[in-house]
Amino acid sequence: MPYHIVYSIIHMCVMFVGNVTLFALWGDNMTMATGNLYFDKYSPVGDIVVIAVCSVILVLVLTSFIKKSKSFGLFMNMVIYIVLAAVSDIIYHNAFNHITDSNYTIVYIFRILYHIFLFSILLLYVVYILEIQRIEMSRRYNFMLISTLLYIAVIVLDIVMTVTGSGFHINSDRTVTQGSNIFLWGYLAFMVVILYLMIANRNRIYRQVMNGFYGTMSVAFIILYLEGRAGQSSYTVATFLLPVLAMLYLIHSTPYNIEIGAISAIALRDTISYNYNRNIDFIFMSMLLPDFDVEGKSFSKELQEVIRRFSNEFFKGSILFQVSNGHVVMFARKKNNPDYENKINMLINAFYPEYEKFQYDYKIVVGESIEEISRKNEYISFIKNIYRNMEMNSFHMVNYDDVTSFNRYEYILEELGDIYRRRDLRDSRVLAYCQPVYNIAEKKYDTAEALMRLKLPEIGLVYPDQFIPLAEENGYIHVLTEIILQKSCDEIRHLLSEGYDVKRISVNVSVLELRDEGFTDDIHRIIEASGIPEDKIAIEITESQSESDFMLMKDKVEELKEKGIKFYLDDFGTGYSNMERIMEVPFDIIKFDRSLVLASDSNEKSESMVSSLANMFSKLEYSVLYEGVENDLDEERCINMHATYLQGYKYSRPIPIIELSRFFTKIV
Repeated sequence: MPYHIVYSIIHMCVMFVGNVTLFALWGDNMTMATGNLYFDKYSPVGDIVVIAVCSVILVLVLTSFIKKSKSFGLFMNMVIYIVLAAVSDIIYHNAFNHITDSNYTIVYIFRILYHIFLFSILLLYVVYILEIQRIEMSRRYNFMLISTLLYIAVIVLDIVMTVTGSGFHINSDRTVTQGSNIFLWGYLAFMVVILYLMIANRNRIYRQVMNGFYGTMSVAFIILYLEGRAGQSSYTVATFLLPVLAMLYLIHSTPYNIEIGAISAIALRDTISYNYNRNIDFIFMSMLLPDFDVEGKSFSKELQEVIRRFSNEFFKGSILFQVSNGHVVMFARKKNNPDYENKINMLINAFYPEYEKFQYDYKIVVGESIEEISRKNEYISFIKNIYRNMEMNSFHMVNYDDVTSFNRYEYILEELGDIYRRRDLRDSRVLAYCQPVYNIAEKKYDTAEALMRLKLPEIGLVYPDQFIPLAEENGYIHVLTEIILQKSCDEIRHLLSEGYDVKRISVNVSVLELRDEGFTDDIHRIIEASGIPEDKIAIEITESQSESDFMLMKDKVEELKEKGIKFYLDDFGTGYSNMERIMEVPFDIIKFDRSLVLASDSNEKSESMVSSLANMFSKLEYSVLYEGVENDLDEERCINMHATYLQGYKYSRPIPIIELSRFFTKIV
């Protein structure tokens, strides 16, 4: 049997036996009490401290960010009931000391209320454990029913025995008789339920979190035991508070994911800073599971178990951090793992059978601490940059080339941030390129697609695949679109003034930009200020899978179409193409991706399918543009497949937009 299971069972058994002994002693002390001894030994200090601590908890909760989950609601109810129990305890002891007419009704009432509040806390403990362990609803119902019936039975018996005098009783000479201690047996019954839940479902929660609860409950037992030996009851409520403090620290105020044992990215930065300041070297292993790296999605129970096991088995003293829903990083000190290279190989070998079982796509990065990255505390960004250049389902060992690549990435991101802040629509660092588009019917070039490049002082020319994703991730993309639109408008105005036939130039727009309420106003303002006809500009946009983004796209397209702007559906044939949605949006041109051009060359069936799609769009009065045309055979095939426009390296590679006059013709 694994040592940690033995450890858990021993803890629980000690606590259970100890509590039985404790309450037996406590009951004896209370039964033997004479005169005011039982009440004289009580001090309100313990309950006052409890009220103060609960007040501090409430202040901290109100002034810090805590996820308002169902378990947090249960936690807050526990805090409230603990305060009520402490107040009731103070009142009923104080009432006894001030009563002179032997009418102890108020003492009995507040003592019963005190017990009601304590048992309410125990009932909430059960509900809380069921919630954080994510027990199935059928099993949860059974435990809830048992606990609720137990709660009702104990309270009713306590009231009945108090009223009949067979329980707690204050005699006419002010001596106290305990009688049958229903509180003791009710407490023990709840402990059986709680301990069973914690032991039977221990694997549902990360071991370190469970150990925190075990330790806290052990301290509570020791206090109760010492209190019972002394015939005291001043700190009973405090022992109920200790597990609640453990909940606050381990679950609600700390970044622990109790199901896999991971801590948040904030804790990762703190850990790296701590180790760097003390010159402690470490190793790390980062895993990205893209299927889970979306909002609202979490690892399956089976996968949680694997992650928990892997984070504990291979590296001594390892810590797991959760950067995002599908991204975890394991961290361990090198000095604690001198054979870490062998352990990494062991872990990788153990990983493959699990991959065969789950078949989730992954990317894994393994490395040692790097002084430059540790100093800047940029491991999350560093790892993400490595992921960008990795193929799916692959491992990568960090090397210094990755640091060079990351420094380049950081520099590009810094420049993008500066471009965004300046908002200079003619910023010289953003270059306007274009690719001419051949009009088959007119047998000439009269349209083009505007493209972006960056030219940065320290590294020169930067291509879109290196900066567009960064701009989208960091909210800079719309400013870049505005700049390229402005420069396209400038060139159109110049070409028109020189007498060239310019049908339109298209500008690519990210779906993310459509979420900006001012998007349409920004586009219209730039075109209008440039003094060119609206129909000389077209916007290329890729269809989105998101229902909300689709509705935004539809609204924005319709709004700008009213002003004369044309719209292209970009990248048709890649990823997600919903014909019903396409028909709902008033596009003018359907742009067939290069992949369809290649597919049409593979066999007659594929060519027939692509041709049929293009023919359908043509009959529906859409223009069809094939991109990626590279040779005469591609051109001939696309023309036969109902093409309206052709674009690709056969006609021109991307050129600076100011060279477009080499392709366009002047109006005679």
